[in-house]
Amino acid sequence: MEQISQRLLNWASILDPVTREQALRTSTMPFIYPHVALMADAHLGKGATVGSVIPTIGAIIPAAVGVDIGCGMHAVRMALTADDVRRRGGLGSLRELIERRVPLSAGRYNKQMFSDETRLRVTELEDWDGADSATAIAPNWRLQLGSLGSGNHFIEVSLDEHDRVWLFLHSGSRGVGNKLATRHITIAQRECAQRRIGLPDRDLAYLVEGEPQFDDYVRDLRWAQQFALLNRQEMMHRVVESLRDWYGEQVAALESVQCHHNYTAREQHYGKDVWLSRKGAIDAHSGVPGLIPGSMGTRSYVVVGKGNEQALHSSPHGAGREFSRSAARKRFTRADLNAAMTGIEWRHTDAFLDEIPAAYKPIDQVMHDAADLVEVQHTLRQIVNVKGD
Repeated sequence: MEQISQRLLNWASILDPVTREQALRTSTMPFIYPHVALMADAHLGKGATVGSVIPTIGAIIPAAVGVDIGCGMHAVRMALTADDVRRRGGLGSLRELIERRVPLSAGRYNKQMFSDETRLRVTELEDWDGADSATAIAPNWRLQLGSLGSGNHFIEVSLDEHDRVWLFLHSGSRGVGNKLATRHITIAQRECAQRRIGLPDRDLAYLVEGEPQFDDYVRDLRWAQQFALLNRQEMMHRVVESLRDWYGEQVAALESVQCHHNYTAREQHYGKDVWLSRKGAIDAHSGVPGLIPGSMGTRSYVVVGKGNEQALHSSPHGAGREFSRSAARKRFTRADLNAAMTGIEWRHTDAFLDEIPAAYKPIDQVMHDAADLVEVQHTLRQIVNVKGD
């Protein structure tokens, strides 16, 4: 761990100067307590660094949560082994089945309700405080439930160190969460401008606890976090059904792990109640299970938190970008991507070039940097990769 300043602690051994300066700006906000914790996967974000843990008293910075509210992971271990998969063969048909059942890519949604389970999840969200706000800003949110999105979101079939099959996916609150977040970031900027509050970055605009705008944000934030959680559950339901149909038997799900990594929660740190915003970080309280995915084609990890107090009981959420999407497309070739994905079933397209593993920090280094934050329970290697373009 490196102490960059009194209010900024850093676990990233790979950290570019621009990202470091951005994190320093965030740490100077007057309501930060006790300090910002920068995770090993830290990279430049909007306003606040992706891979940062930001504790605040009396205020929340909406952009420090991010626009994909509640984004996170869900993994399920199935009662299958590598031998079972090899005997069945035809991983391409499994990938295509998943791609037919889960809408992929930005702007792609369901055309109708998938199942009775989908309806139950929609009903739960309709009953949550904040549903009216979501409907006003994104009337089609019900059809967004169970869709993946694009970018670094994925669905994977993987094998662990014992050659057991895991299903692993990463997604968030989709278009409805993005619209809610963008709305509240704009409101925070307007409020700070009206009060003539000087900000080191306009995307660090904040909402003040006790005011209606703050309460509105917390309400919508919690609704979007629940949407993201149920979105992953809905997708996992479809992926499990796809695996069972492909295999031809009712395969049991034996173990399940879920976690958010873009969210705010009420927690106690260093003796005070704070609003803790994890932007690209997961809860790593002692004994809490979590998931840390690598980049496309690399390994992922099922972990358990060690409860590191200085890190605000948090850990990295993934590999973290080292090259921007535009820089990756200029630097790497389709041949590079093909080589990186050797042995993995995936949809061969140039659309994923900016997701090449080399565009991200090496996941092995990130996990090394996080050794005092989490303990690895399982190491997963991909055999099927599904992404939206």
